[in-house]
Amino acid sequence: MSPDLYQRLAGYNLWMTEKAYVAADKMSDAERKQDRGAFFKSVHSTLNHILFADRAWMRRFTGTPYEIKGMGVDLFEDYEELKAAHLGMCQDIIAFTDDLTSEWLVADLTWTSVAGNRTNTRPQWVLLTHLFNHQTHHRGQLSTLLNQAEIDIGVTDLPWMPD
Repeated sequence: MSPDLYQRLAGYNLWMTEKAYVAADKMSDAERKQDRGAFFKSVHSTLNHILFADRAWMRRFTGTPYEIKGMGVDLFEDYEELKAAHLGMCQDIIAFTDDLTSEWLVADLTWTSVAGNRTNTRPQWVLLTHLFNHQTHHRGQLSTLLNQAEIDIGVTDLPWMPD
């Protein structure tokens, strides 16, 4: 297990999160919060959900007491606060991956779900991969919502990420 992959994915996460907010900046607050039929309803709530999951996993990985609320509950109503917190989390993820070791990746992590009803144990590399996969999954939904609002997020392919 090589930390290099996760360092690249952390950079990709920052790049794509910045692009998502540049695109969402083109909407009014009402447009961002409009229910568009997505799983988390709106652009605003989808962005909140991505941050929620990042915080939940980073709490488990680092012990940092990031504030989280229940699944599907927005962390921030104010868009600018959400944006600042989300971009800050991207930087925290980069700092975390910069210190990764192969030994950490192959070790197991035991955690309890946010709802507190299930305890699991998995290799940390699986869970860290899930963190990045989860972000990408919901950014895909976000890209569709933005596209439906005639806002193009631009190139999203990992090979085209600037170095």
